[in-house]
Amino acid sequence: MATADTKTVADLMVERLHDWGVDRVYGYPGDGNNPFLLALRRSQAAPAFIQAKHEEAAAFMAVAEAKYGRQVGVVTSTQGPGAVHLLNGLYDAKLDSAAVVALVAQQHTSVLGSDYQQEIDLQTLFHDVASPYIQTVASPDAVPMVLDRAFRSALTYLQPAVVIVPHDLQQAQAPEIGQEHGQIVTAPGWSRGRTLPRERDIEAASEIIEAGDRVAILAGRGMRDAQRELIELAEHLGAGVTMSLLGKPYVDESHSLVAGTMGHLGTTAAARVLQDCDTLIIVGSNDPWTEFYPAPGQARAVQIDIDPSMLGNRYPIEVGIVSDAAAALEALRGRLHARPGSQWRRDVETHVANWHEISRLRAAVEASPLNPELVVRELADRIPPDAQLAIDVGSCVYHYARQVRMATTVEAHLSSTLASMGCGVPYGIGAKEVAPDRPVVVLAGDGAMQMLGNNELVTVASRWPSWPDPRFVVVVLHNRDLAEVSWEQREFEAQPRFEVSQQLPAFDFAGYAELLGLRGIRIDDPSRIPSALDEAFASDRPVVVEAITDRDVPLLPPFPHVDEKLDAIRGALGEEGAAGARARDLLDTYVRIEMEHR
Repeated sequence: MATADTKTVADLMVERLHDWGVDRVYGYPGDGNNPFLLALRRSQAAPAFIQAKHEEAAAFMAVAEAKYGRQVGVVTSTQGPGAVHLLNGLYDAKLDSAAVVALVAQQHTSVLGSDYQQEIDLQTLFHDVASPYIQTVASPDAVPMVLDRAFRSALTYLQPAVVIVPHDLQQAQAPEIGQEHGQIVTAPGWSRGRTLPRERDIEAASEIIEAGDRVAILAGRGMRDAQRELIELAEHLGAGVTMSLLGKPYVDESHSLVAGTMGHLGTTAAARVLQDCDTLIIVGSNDPWTEFYPAPGQARAVQIDIDPSMLGNRYPIEVGIVSDAAAALEALRGRLHARPGSQWRRDVETHVANWHEISRLRAAVEASPLNPELVVRELADRIPPDAQLAIDVGSCVYHYARQVRMATTVEAHLSSTLASMGCGVPYGIGAKEVAPDRPVVVLAGDGAMQMLGNNELVTVASRWPSWPDPRFVVVVLHNRDLAEVSWEQREFEAQPRFEVSQQLPAFDFAGYAELLGLRGIRIDDPSRIPSALDEAFASDRPVVVEAITDRDVPLLPPFPHVDEKLDAIRGALGEEGAAGARARDLLDTYVRIEMEHR
């Protein structure tokens, strides 16, 4: 332990992290952050250090800490390449509004500006991703103040903050900070309080909603603490509820008015509710899929958000309410007349019921060898109510949005707005570190696993013996294709799939798991799916379930939006020969199911 005479700035940094209640620091070592890492070793009250296998993954883990734990995620890296590798995870935090603080090393102050080894302009590098707060510490006296401001910025703006600390400054003796000129004494601590709506905004919004006949609600993650109030308002108005991808975990999809996720990967029920509504209430959402909103002018709109800068950001609203979602929704319900048994309510319930049948029938479509929708549907039935779910990016997100209807007690997260492949296993690790006594489920494609997930299974293998609950189930949809992009080539470009860019090399995911001391289960028979998943959740160690799925199962936008694109998709598949013919048969099957249940 450092004494008063030997205490360094790095020791002071560790103390400040402790004062902020930081439990873990994710990262990777290098010469630049060695003083900080060794200060972690020396301290008896230091946060735990979780070593990732790549700085990008470490940043994703810090984002997961923020999302699952609702606290600041902290990540550290060395200078140069280590700092560059952080960018993808930090942009994930920026675009999904997650509070992350990055502690980044820099070369010695004496060599800055000399093109020294691993010297890059870190202020410029992080300027966009951490625009609310980025600071290079120039003096030992400034360390507590800069860290305090970084944490308060991250929590206030829900954006990354970056603190750059040169190597020699980390090694410097810790200062005694008093009241001398040029010294600033600050304290760790932050509180948001509660924001209540203005009465005149509630009144104006109520007039708009009352005038409409067909009310739709678009719920984002900003309503996660207003789940009861949102459903009560929907029932009061007979309103259809749709969700952004980030809002999906917080809305009970078993409710007859809940139409599911909106957007390109959303449900047909959500698409029809938004297409047919005349009034839209946006609650805590900044979903970018604007082509799936009501057409401008079709619906009068009200928006509720805690951040005034979000009002009118995606759709032309008439009234914006700056407020905690629960308070605003409660106030609105008290002013609006109930609409029991309305025709719109009956229409919404019909759309929802039809969609539930469509999704069931899609999962039942025979594929070679496995239909990925069936795998995910069976997985959803087995997710424990106290689980934490991490979803990687790719075709698996479509199946998550359409086939997973889970309890709202399940925390589920993914890289939504950035949509970065490779986040799944790092997110799962972060979730497990936040709550090691809860089971974790990771859903990923083989492309994302080959990109980053396989590396971080090594981290899982090293960490799991310390977890009280060893359940960490990774379900890999293995089709040897970058399926989402293959279908995008057909849909958006009206071109056949480009084999060279899309095909993935073979990889034995189950065998690899066994090599790491984990459990590996391979499924290529539909009848084996239930028992294999049951085995995975009963295992005494983390499990990789490798499901061999069919790359030709369609990934389509919801009806009716896909109608105008079907000819282009069919034409592209026609240029793919025999393989395209098979995919076209599956496409036609999906279309027939939809047409029979409109």
